[in-house]
Amino acid sequence: MTGAITTINVGRGFGFIRGDDEVDYFFHRAELREGLQFEELKQGQFVRFDTHATKRGPRATEVTGA
Repeated sequence: MTGAITTINVGRGFGFIRGDDEVDYFFHRAELREGLQFEELKQGQFVRFDTHATKRGPRATEVTGA
């Protein structure tokens, strides 16, 4: 799936991605792949990711550049 980063919390190491399906997906910096650097991510940046359902809500995994 593709989507755009909507929120980044650099101090806590997580953010949210709005997917093409209009759902907000939580992601943690540990899920970044292909040389993406958490500190260099920008709000509005497009990324590709896999999705995973959790008890706390939808989560983005395997996040890569679009």
